[in-house]
Amino acid sequence: MPITNVGVVGCGLMGSGIVQVAAQAGFQVLFVEADDQLVKRGLTRLSETLEGLVKRGKIEEHDRDAAVGRIAGTTRLEDLKSSDLVVEAMTENQALKNETFAKLDRICPPTTILASNTSSCNVTAMAAATKRPGQVLGLHFFNPVPLMKLVEVVRTILTDDASVTTALEWVRAVGKTPVQAKDSTAFIVNRLLVPYLLDAIRVYESGLATLEDIDAAMKLGCGYPMGPFTLLDLVGLDTTMYVAEVMFEEFREPRYAPPPLLKRMVMAGQLGRKTKQGFYHYPTT
Repeated sequence: MPITNVGVVGCGLMGSGIVQVAAQAGFQVLFVEADDQLVKRGLTRLSETLEGLVKRGKIEEHDRDAAVGRIAGTTRLEDLKSSDLVVEAMTENQALKNETFAKLDRICPPTTILASNTSSCNVTAMAAATKRPGQVLGLHFFNPVPLMKLVEVVRTILTDDASVTTALEWVRAVGKTPVQAKDSTAFIVNRLLVPYLLDAIRVYESGLATLEDIDAAMKLGCGYPMGPFTLLDLVGLDTTMYVAEVMFEEFREPRYAPPPLLKRMVMAGQLGRKTKQGFYHYPTT
């Protein structure tokens, strides 16, 4: 069935981006947050983001008004009962995601597709928590959602063909390029990216080169838009370590194990840009 109404669970950094691109693409979007203050914060962030696009000449005022008019927020998961697609964009907590999917399964119509924006959790476990495992899949957007074109469409061994086809069509409808992956830890991008980032840390730990020279080498030698340490600070060292730990737990391969320096920096609260200190220092302006 065609998707008209979209629900998003969580309106943080990733969730708000998903809400924005869906609303701009013409879909009615209802997001769920934990309390009224977070709902208000989400609506304010989205309004300011869309206003910023107008000021930069990216969209017209009537497009902003139309997108804002398609967005609503609520604190009640039950309000998603009219959604054709629900995208969960909560924190990376497997038990919480499984519980949420079980609730959504009871709330939403039998035709609703349930998707997770997870980057590291087990989508099959979420599907198994429902009575509609054929209609559960992963839709892994990348940060920042409005700018990044890729979405990994993750299929479990239980997902049916119709749900995948509908998901692929919807991803294209919101202006993104889908790639298909099986439900195996870290999917495509993180399976390749995380070992590269961990190896960069190991090279630095060994004293082979400075942070700046390693970053410059990968940018100029491989054509990457940013070096590994700039990227680590942007993604968040805690996020990288969490994904690495999940990958190591799944595969037990040494290359997925977080290096000692990464673990100690996370312990020290040096998480990257969000704490103003990671591999580089980011002074408050």
